[in-house]
Amino acid sequence: MTPPLATAVLGAAAPATATSTASGPHDVLLDVIAVGNVLVLGYFLAINTGYLTLVLIAAGDFVRHLRRTPFAGYDDASASPFTLPVSLIVPAYNEEAGIVDAVQALLLLRHPSFEVVVVDDGSTDATLDRLREAFDLVEVPHVVSTEVPVRGAVESVHLPRGGPVSLIVARKRNGGKADALNVGINLARYPLLCMVDADSILDSQALLAISKPFADDPLRVVGAGGVIGIANGCTVVAGRVVRVRMPHRLLAKIQTVEYMRAFLLGRTGWSRIGGLLVIAGAFGMFRRDAVVAVGGLDPDCLGEDAELVVRLHHYLRGTGHDYRIVFVGEPISWSEAPETLRVLGRQRRRWHRGLTEVLLKHRGMIGHPRYGRVGLVALPFYVLFELCAPVVELAGLVLVPLGLLIGAVDLGFLWRFLLASYGYAMVISLLSILAEEYAFHRYSRWRDISSAVLGAAAENLGYRQFTAWWRVRGIWDAVHGAPKVWGVMTRRGFAAEPTEGDRQ
Repeated sequence: MTPPLATAVLGAAAPATATSTASGPHDVLLDVIAVGNVLVLGYFLAINTGYLTLVLIAAGDFVRHLRRTPFAGYDDASASPFTLPVSLIVPAYNEEAGIVDAVQALLLLRHPSFEVVVVDDGSTDATLDRLREAFDLVEVPHVVSTEVPVRGAVESVHLPRGGPVSLIVARKRNGGKADALNVGINLARYPLLCMVDADSILDSQALLAISKPFADDPLRVVGAGGVIGIANGCTVVAGRVVRVRMPHRLLAKIQTVEYMRAFLLGRTGWSRIGGLLVIAGAFGMFRRDAVVAVGGLDPDCLGEDAELVVRLHHYLRGTGHDYRIVFVGEPISWSEAPETLRVLGRQRRRWHRGLTEVLLKHRGMIGHPRYGRVGLVALPFYVLFELCAPVVELAGLVLVPLGLLIGAVDLGFLWRFLLASYGYAMVISLLSILAEEYAFHRYSRWRDISSAVLGAAAENLGYRQFTAWWRVRGIWDAVHGAPKVWGVMTRRGFAAEPTEGDRQ
């Protein structure tokens, strides 16, 4: 028989018979499953509506961006002596294969005054030797500032022999990425810090673009994030992406769409409403004085990049400062996405553990009016729709089939669930592709756009379910204090020459 509550809420199965006057354990179970399914359905409607709102806000910001682009003034900024100088900090651990190309590419960025600070975090390979050979480095006596506390002692500092190259290389004991960045902060001479991964590729004017908010609003802007693009399938020559293409492998295609939706559109939307919580560690810029004031990055948190941003909000809101942390949709840092499930799983598990640690550490801000939109809107959203999303998704994957099996729900509810959770999400992904293409037109071929659409569709067929499981494991790791393991990111490398398909 059908439980009265399930029938009333869902019209789920056959009506109860006249003899159905008592409710036994089986009826209670049906009611519980039916209500659980309704809650899961409502959750997916709410989360997708939230993402749609962010996408629409971001689309409006892109329209304003297009109007401002002709007046960006990058040529003037690149020649102006008043453009604030930048210290590029590059943490490196066992990067011997690509560190020289990476540093050479960074030294060729357009900007009137900047330095590159490479911090070798106790590499066990020949990272330092490669840099020494390529740039004729010599060890120099150097007193390293202690403004930001560090754990791994600096063993040596190296400069190019008598050359004009603005490069400094420090060798330290291994202490993790955050600790390496803290050493770079202590070594940095300039007021703006740009943190870049050693395996990332920046557009030539990325440094000018991401530093522009600091020039436009120098008294308030303390942090700016840039877009992370997927380099798989692109053609790279001399440390520059010269031809943008969609990845060939389906797993990387899906991640490209995911990055458009969550990283480009989502963060642009949060930036617009003053609630940006995440600036990717692969490409972010901060005012040095603000970073020093909060004590640098937290080496005990796997999500050190997001934790720094939230801690800046915590400190600046708490002390009554008028400030802004923004996201810039134009500068691009290209990075290679995982192309195997094993590597992707380690990455997503680590990311979600980092998010969990950040939210636990700053839980006092959640819902607190003192922290404005960050405390009342952004952090609650992240708790409900980022932290809890994989748990609810896995619950839905269990409850809905179970409800069908025992008669708590009917096929009509199944279709509503699929439309709310997967169909709605795909519409948002397609809108994200459309908005990105309208504003930036990075993919010039219809073949690439159709590949993106394929990725948006395929994302719902296994990818989301796998990532939900990995993210739940990340929560478990954080709550139970599992050992912090960064894991190895196996990379295939970038194409140096156009493929046959690129020439067509």
